[in-house]
Amino acid sequence: MQPCDADEGTAPPSRMNILVLYADDWRHDTLGVAGNPIVKTPTLDQLAGEGIRFTHNCVTTAICGISRATLFTGQWMSRHGNQSFKPWKTPWEEGYPGLLRNHGYYVGHVGKWHNGRIPAQQFDFSRVYAGTHWIDQPDGTKIHVTQKNENDALEFLKTRPDDKPFCLTVAFFATHAEDHNPLQFLPQPESMDPYQDVTIPVPVNATQESFERLPEFVGNEKNEGRNRWHWRFDTPQKYQTMMKNYYRLATEVDTTCGRILAELKEQGIDENTLVIFTTDNGYYHAEHGLADKWYPHQESIRVPLIVRDPRMPKNIGGQTNDEFTLNVDLAPTILAAAKIDAPETMQGRDFSTLYLASEKPQWREEFFYEHPMLKTTEFIPASEALVRKGWKYMYWPEFEREQLFDLTDDPIEEKDLASNPEHAVKLGEMRKRFLQLKELAR
Repeated sequence: MQPCDADEGTAPPSRMNILVLYADDWRHDTLGVAGNPIVKTPTLDQLAGEGIRFTHNCVTTAICGISRATLFTGQWMSRHGNQSFKPWKTPWEEGYPGLLRNHGYYVGHVGKWHNGRIPAQQFDFSRVYAGTHWIDQPDGTKIHVTQKNENDALEFLKTRPDDKPFCLTVAFFATHAEDHNPLQFLPQPESMDPYQDVTIPVPVNATQESFERLPEFVGNEKNEGRNRWHWRFDTPQKYQTMMKNYYRLATEVDTTCGRILAELKEQGIDENTLVIFTTDNGYYHAEHGLADKWYPHQESIRVPLIVRDPRMPKNIGGQTNDEFTLNVDLAPTILAAAKIDAPETMQGRDFSTLYLASEKPQWREEFFYEHPMLKTTEFIPASEALVRKGWKYMYWPEFEREQLFDLTDDPIEEKDLASNPEHAVKLGEMRKRFLQLKELAR
């Protein structure tokens, strides 16, 4: 399909297309370009070389459903109201898919949804599935979920109308584990040769001692993070097997991203398409003796963000930016690219000003993190935090427990300073600011 000139009354071709490549359970350093010495992500590395990579991009809640609601609404959980995997409470017309469609965009969603049942009538194109790596097809065969993501994304691009700009969100299931399968991570057969002859480094704090330093309501065998650690990481051999298959799934996503980007180029629209790669939350690779996400540690809350924007000056390519960008910023950034005013209910900011503005804008130096209790406090207790680059204040509301970490001296968050009288002033200052930002998140 080739772009065409718009007739009177149709969207002009100057309106930017938008492609959101949205992976799952993939933290900030699961990228070759981010310095990971093992994982192979050549497509995303190249995308970063053509655009900009944000090194301190974080999520405001580290779990699939809530983070996705934040993606679409540009709001903290406290405002959009989804505290698990249900539909958010924010009106549809105040999120970016609804606003784009109401302004003439052809809007599609492919892959994982995880906010109740997708309102398919609100999309022009939707294909929704997740939860398993191998999907049964009507003819009795199986297709890998990442291959299905690719097929459906390419179908969208090849069948979209020529007279409208489009927005496509490709929500990969990978690298999420298949939780109830003992193998957890199930790549495609052709992916099994890569990574065979490498040894995945084990994090320095993937230890029993680190686990025992956690608050007792997290650092115990009933906690779901510990339960999943046993599924994946409780022997050296299991750790190597699981991490290699996790990286294989990541490389498969990278390959599919390459084929989707190649289709943009084939259609001659790559230079008029905003491309964003990011993920829903980070992931413990056995740090602190845990698996999965949820809690406010760096491994859980920091995620990739790569942006290739047609408006970028040529000298931007390959640069990094270390400002705090957040998943609440994606919706207002997408709307600004489409020349649509963000509703006042959105709480994020258009981060394109960080690379487009002639003068560097004032930007946030801290943010509020929140995560609800799931099931019981033994399963996943609630957690909150005030996050800065140099310091982090954690609060566990059901237990009224505070923690304080000096991230400059202790980037892996092993030395809780909350009870240290030498840091009482810092603790009090951060506690006060934490409460202020918590109130603003509502």
